[in-house]
Amino acid sequence: MTDRVTRRLAIRGVVQGVGFRYAMQREAERLGVSGYVCNRVDGSVEAVVQGSAAQVEAITAWARRGPRSARVAQVEASSAEGEYRGFEGRPTY
Repeated sequence: MTDRVTRRLAIRGVVQGVGFRYAMQREAERLGVSGYVCNRVDGSVEAVVQGSAAQVEAITAWARRGPRSARVAQVEASSAEGEYRGFEGRPTY
């Protein structure tokens, strides 16, 4: 993929204990996005997403809403590096 974009998302608000990671995995797989999602000990959720510019924009827009039970207050996006195949949930760190 020549136009691959990799972005790190820091998602804050009521985003833990509401199924955010599982819902994001499903959405990433639906969109064909690679990367990972995990809870952070500070109560936020971190995701690294990789795909075409359109795919990454779509998953970032989804992260700003999250699943129905989440209350997303803020999503900070920054560039990231790495090679990812598939989308996985990772342990909290």
